[in-house]
Order: sequence, then C-alpha cells, then structure tokens
Amino acid sequence: MNARIRLGMVGGGEGAFIGAVHRMAARLDGEYELLAGALSATPEKAQRSGLALGLDPARVYADFEAMAGAEARRRDGIEAVAIVTPNHMHAPAALAFLKRGIHVICDKPLATSLKQAQSLKAATDRAGVVFAVTYNYSGYAMVRHARAMVAAGEIGRIRVVQVEYPQEWLTEALEQTGQKQAEWRTDPARSGAGGSIGDIGTHAFHLAGFVSGLAVSEISAELTSFVAGRRLDDNVQVMLRYENGARGSLWASQVAPGNENGLRLRIYGDKGGLEWAQEQPDQLKWSPFGEVQRIVTRGSGGANAAAQRVTRVPAGHPEGYLEAFATIYREAAAAIRARQAGQPVPNDCAFPTLEDGLQGMAFIEAAVASSKANARWTKLKG
Repeated sequence: MNARIRLGMVGGGEGAFIGAVHRMAARLDGEYELLAGALSATPEKAQRSGLALGLDPARVYADFEAMAGAEARRRDGIEAVAIVTPNHMHAPAALAFLKRGIHVICDKPLATSLKQAQSLKAATDRAGVVFAVTYNYSGYAMVRHARAMVAAGEIGRIRVVQVEYPQEWLTEALEQTGQKQAEWRTDPARSGAGGSIGDIGTHAFHLAGFVSGLAVSEISAELTSFVAGRRLDDNVQVMLRYENGARGSLWASQVAPGNENGLRLRIYGDKGGLEWAQEQPDQLKWSPFGEVQRIVTRGSGGANAAAQRVTRVPAGHPEGYLEAFATIYREAAAAIRARQAGQPVPNDCAFPTLEDGLQGMAFIEAAVASSKANARWTKLKG
C-alpha cells in the first residue's frame, strides 16, 4: 500500500469554512496526511489552529514562506500543499512552494489577475509538479457521466449551453456586520476584480466547459452591484459564444432570495439534452430527441464507467459536496503518485488543472472589461 502523501496547508485556521472542507476532502479516501500548516496570518491564531488539529508544534508556522523553506529542508517534509486563503494570497503562497518543487492544490480562483496566473503557469512548468485547482463541482459522479456522454457524441453536436449559480446570502450588506466570509469576498484588495463572478461565476464557467468540452471564444457581460455601497459585483449575466458555433449564457448571483447553492447546467445538442443540478447531484436528466426523458441515477446500472469510477457508496445513499471535493483530491493524488514514479498521469484521471485556473482568470478579466464597455463582445485571452 502506498504511503499517504504528506500534506501541508496554507490558510484554513479556526473559523474558516473552506479549510475544514479541504481537510475532510483530503482525508476521505485516505490518500493524504496533514502534517504542517501556516494556518493564519495571525501567529497566535495559527498556533491555536495547529494544536487543535493535532499538528506537531514545530511544524506550525507563522507564515507560508517560513513553512515552504523549512519543509523543503526536512527529509520528511510535505510533498503537497493545499492553499485555502483569500484570493489575494493564492499566487504568492503557491509560488513559494513551487520554487521548492512541492505539488500544489489551490482553491479557486487561481489568482487576482490573469498576469499573476500566468506567472504561476511559468513556475509550475519549471518545477514539473502537479498543480490542481479545486473546481470541486467537476467531482460529482453524474457530472462525470454527462461529460462522458458528450465526449461519446451521445447528444450530438452541441448547440446551446445554459449554466447558472444563484445564491441569496449577500442579499443584504452582510459585509458591514463583520461577517468574515462576506468581508473579504466583497473587498477588491483581497478578492480581486470580480465579486460574484470570481466566487461562484468561475465555478459555473468551469462546469460548463468541463462537461461540454467546448472552448469559449468571446463573451458579452454585465456585472452589477445591487447592494448599496458594495464595491464588487453581486450579480452577473453573461452571453457566451463558443468556438464550434454553439451559444450559451451564464448567470451567477448572490442576491437571489430563495436560492442557496443553485448551480444548474443544461446542455443541448442535435441528438438530445442533459440537465444536472447540484442540489440533486445524484440525478442526471437525459432527453434523447423524440424519446421519453430518462433520469440516470448515481450508483445504478445506468451509470457509465466514468461515473462508477468516482462512486463510493451504493445507489440510494446520497453522495454530495464533500465527496465531490474528495474526488478532486483523489484524482490529484493519482497524478502526484504518477509524477513521483516518473510515469504519465493515467488517462482516466480527471481533475481541474492550472490551465483550468488560467481560463477562469481569463473569463473574469474579459467579463469585467466587457461590462465596463457596456457589455461589448470581448475575446478571452489565452
């Protein structure tokens, strides 16, 4: 049995939602062991967080630069690092570990600018390591099923792609109450140029591309801040033109009462359509043209090999957000092990890579530019 991959974490200390999610995801399949961390920008909080997680106090660091240097010098130092900070720290932290040849698993969006993201691409190429980006919704089994159907030509030539991600949690000025998650997500200095488009719009954008296999050539976007005084967008509407001639639209909103995490994807080809919703993730609607609509369920006999590969429990026992997140960690582990053995990454190993992160940043920058120019059609930069 392979030893667990030695993992470190930057960010994710006490009170942080996404850090706990990453730790649970990393543990679920037994592929990683968390051994070190720079868990907060506040040294006292970092120490408390490390002790609460049972880390060796000597491997709880005050900052990520100290952690990267010290861990690289240890014979038993970390082999991979999870970066779960606010957006503005993603690139600096990742660069510190890339310079030491340490594999990176980074939360999205990749950086706060496309230029920063491109610097990560150059550093990753030099280091020759695995760089995964946690667009976790691509880890759901029925998303994998849909992707395989599209790749096999079962829905025919794609004509229309519709994706949306509405939430309600920022309907009021929550950031003005001191709520931590709202504060940094609405702060351009920490979040970057995009608000809802960076936080959830990039998830929708990635999911559409992951399943459809299509590349967007240009977009027309309108970003709106509905809440008075909010400095970043809380609602975005985007029209999409795909390179194959397909058309699409993307709506992401954090001011849509009645919606919690309503990520939904619909793809229509000349042979049929697919629909998947994150809040009912074990079901995929398949509508072959001229035939009765079917519902494919995870774990059932109708699920294809791509779905079965990432299914952990029998049908009827729901798998959800944490399991999908864990799939990204498991796939990244397979890639890391292959790289360590000097072997190619297995063909069936699929996880969001640095290139996906770059595309996400290109999407944000194009959307911001388009919106500033009265929704002018804007090409995505490579």
